[in-house]
Amino acid sequence: MEELQFIDLNLLNITILFLVGFVGGMVSGFIGSGGAFVLTPAMMSLGVPAIMAVASNMAHKFPKALVGAYKRNKYGQVDIKLGIVIGLFAEGGVLYGKHIMVGIKEAYGAAGTNLYVSFIFVVVLSIVGSFVLRDGLKEKHGEIHNPNKAPALNKLARWVRTLHIPGTMIFFKSIDTRVSFLVLAPMGFATGLLAATIAVGGFIGVPAMMYVLGLPALMATATELVIAFVMGLGGSFFYAMEGVVDIRLSMIILAGSLFGIQIGAIGTTYVKDYVVKFVMAAIMLLVLVSRFFYIPGYLSELGTITPMPKETIDLLNLIGQASLAFALVFGAVMILNALYKGMREHRITKLQEPTQKAATV
Repeated sequence: MEELQFIDLNLLNITILFLVGFVGGMVSGFIGSGGAFVLTPAMMSLGVPAIMAVASNMAHKFPKALVGAYKRNKYGQVDIKLGIVIGLFAEGGVLYGKHIMVGIKEAYGAAGTNLYVSFIFVVVLSIVGSFVLRDGLKEKHGEIHNPNKAPALNKLARWVRTLHIPGTMIFFKSIDTRVSFLVLAPMGFATGLLAATIAVGGFIGVPAMMYVLGLPALMATATELVIAFVMGLGGSFFYAMEGVVDIRLSMIILAGSLFGIQIGAIGTTYVKDYVVKFVMAAIMLLVLVSRFFYIPGYLSELGTITPMPKETIDLLNLIGQASLAFALVFGAVMILNALYKGMREHRITKLQEPTQKAATV
């Protein structure tokens, strides 16, 4: 079995990781996501094996999720019971996903896990990014009036709320009804499985709570923080037992993200919801492109395709690195620009208020 090597943390790598954590934190605070869909690929681009990037990302995220859940619970946005129940089922998915990752590592080495994680990223980000972009366009054209309200219950959500299986029902205050834990089990398992693969379980957890249970988007994203804490705590332990958690990476990106998340969170108070979704979709699709260019090199290394010249692989990797760097810079500039424009418009509005009041009098 190939032994994984921890990357050398020289001054350049530390600086890059801190900046990546900072941008990931801004993205996290701006779009309400953990930012792992930026952080995991960024660590992989620095030479961190995929399994180590995922494990270290989970280790950095769960303390941040705890703080976020605590803050949002003060505003009554968190269903703690629902988060814990789904989180416990998610631990099963995390454990199973960890076994998949470790199995791939033992059979195919670092290149195998790199290929697997990159492929999952390309598939998941293409699906989620497209949906987010579509919703952003709908909001901009007025088709979605208030995305923070509970979506109209679809047939699945109505069926779930009327389903009664004796001995399995649990009451949840967020939806004011009882739901069978047999419905929650597959939701949690799938969320944990994705989290153990790319460290982004919310791509399943949040939509499932919204469209299967009928939670408002605001409460779904807040409750996801509880799930992320439970998953991250267990996942960090499971992966640490395999020796693939690099706590150095976790602490550096956590330090950077704690600064960035403050700026991102402030930015959301000044921009429209569809702008947030446009930024989120753009970053996702750019990261997707970045990961796509790495796949041929992994396939060549594994011997799945005709071996490619090293120069060709280096060129593709360079394009992937450039695409990721562009995604990070683009995201940071978009967020800071939205923050600047929003603050300027807010200041102009404040200055005009006395004049408008005087004209009214």
